[in-house]
Amino acid sequence: MLTVAPDIEVLARFGRALADPIRCRLLLALREAPAYPSDLADALGISRPRLSNHLACLRDCGLVTTVPDGRRTRYELADARLGDALDNLRAAVVAVETDRTCADAETEGCC
Repeated sequence: MLTVAPDIEVLARFGRALADPIRCRLLLALREAPAYPSDLADALGISRPRLSNHLACLRDCGLVTTVPDGRRTRYELADARLGDALDNLRAAVVAVETDRTCADAETEGCC
């Protein structure tokens, strides 16, 4: 059964998904167009098992969905507004200083 998640949980899931560069690359690729896992693995230069783990995370976070296509499964963003959200996030943080990190980067693993 699908339920609507509270705002904080939604943001935490989105943050968890964006915390990994491969998942970010996957979301950006799917922002351009739906794709099949084999094509995504080739485009990102990663193994299919590794890709599968990242796609599972994105599915569990509610950011991507699967669409059966004959014997294959295609992945796409769960909502087209996610593409807009990714664009807005990229625009908002474009002016970061590359020689600086978060204060907690070493202990918390951020930035």
